[in-house]
Amino acid sequence: MLNTSCVERPAQAMSQASIGELCLDSTLQQLSLYDFQVEATDWGMRISQMLEANPLLPGVIVTHQGEFAGMISRRRFLEFISRPFGRELFLKRPVRALYRFAETESLIFPSNTLIVDAARKSLLRSKELLYEPIVVQVSPQTYSLLDVHELLVAQSNIHELATKLLRQQTQSQLIQTEKLASLGQMVAGVAHEIRNPVTCISGNLGFLSNYSKDIMELLSAYEHIVSDSEKIDQLKKHIEFDFLQDDWVEILKSMKVSSQRLTELVTSLHTFSHMDETHLKQANIHECIDSTLLIMKNRLKYGFKVVKNYGDLPLVKCYSGQLSQVFMNIISNAIDALEEVKAEKDFMPAITIETEVIDSSDGDCVNSELIQNYVRGDGVPPRKLRQNAKQLSSASQKGDFCPEAAEKNQNNAWIAIRIADNGPGIPPEIQRRIFETFFTTKPAGKGTGLGLAITYQIVTEKHKGKLNLHSTPGTGTEFEILLPLI
Repeated sequence: MLNTSCVERPAQAMSQASIGELCLDSTLQQLSLYDFQVEATDWGMRISQMLEANPLLPGVIVTHQGEFAGMISRRRFLEFISRPFGRELFLKRPVRALYRFAETESLIFPSNTLIVDAARKSLLRSKELLYEPIVVQVSPQTYSLLDVHELLVAQSNIHELATKLLRQQTQSQLIQTEKLASLGQMVAGVAHEIRNPVTCISGNLGFLSNYSKDIMELLSAYEHIVSDSEKIDQLKKHIEFDFLQDDWVEILKSMKVSSQRLTELVTSLHTFSHMDETHLKQANIHECIDSTLLIMKNRLKYGFKVVKNYGDLPLVKCYSGQLSQVFMNIISNAIDALEEVKAEKDFMPAITIETEVIDSSDGDCVNSELIQNYVRGDGVPPRKLRQNAKQLSSASQKGDFCPEAAEKNQNNAWIAIRIADNGPGIPPEIQRRIFETFFTTKPAGKGTGLGLAITYQIVTEKHKGKLNLHSTPGTGTEFEILLPLI
């Protein structure tokens, strides 16, 4: 029996509105699909009537006893009908007669196929079949036709959208890089201005300490020489000399500690300010991490536990300022995640930083020390967290193989830096997009969606390394940074 119904998804011709709704991962379901079907036993005249009544129809589906048999395109139908005696041979005979001559190899896609993938594969066909309609399998027993011209128009619009997004991404990253370079120059200037007076204070404190000892010894000598000791005793009591003598030393010690902290802060700012480095330089990874923690101390001092499990690392050729930015972005995200569950009873928010040298050929570490007591409330063992994450979803890993790094890294040795928290973890659907530019789950004004995208770029492109994400919802999150030891 002839089925002349048409299912249009969403319209017979793709409108400008629907084009505007396309995105990079749009599928064939979002295009116009035509469900005109004829049985192989129906007369060929039925196809002619369908095509005349529906000018946009690219062809018809041919079925045999209700099962999909193939399709006849408008182009092939007109080609055979236009031949001498074509109308007499095919229109007044069953469809199967025409199908024997007009049959072509059908290109069949599931309806959830990406538009860009379908367009790419359709263009691989021979010249004779290049403009034949695409068969789309909507369900196990339902097939529709898609006009290849509409598919190519959609692919062209998606390409234009991708170009636009890439341009926006590039512009945003350039702006961010320029801001960071300006910030680095400003921080370097501030650090230089602070360093000079701090150096002066620190140096003079040593002299002042020696001078105070000499003065105290001189006062002690005067006390033994002067005969009117009663008057001296009254004066000492009045000025609380015993307390002053002890407190003087403590004040000098406190000033010395403060000047040392200022010196460390200036050094950290100086390290962090190297955003616009143009050459790789030998750097101590642990000093970069410690400098970052010192700068972020104000955010970490309210109830956060930081566990450092450093291995024996050699000096690494890197851009130290950019790596400091990587550490700051990851630690800042960890703090944000922990603040969401910080108020829970008997919960100790913790961030663990682990470093080691690993051999990528077998995955075994060259030198490491496991954290034993990192349980819920104190944390999760990072290695256990990685095992759980791998079981949960292999798609959460972002670290791709880098041929350039592998060529230089002939001994397969990598520096591993792992930053883990015992927060709420990241859902799998967010893990898949977490390194995308402009993607953020933070409220408007609190997140730009650039932090982790730039972090990924610095690790993989600037340092030819890998950046892996391991996260289990309800357990915690770990970012693993792998830098080639070259």
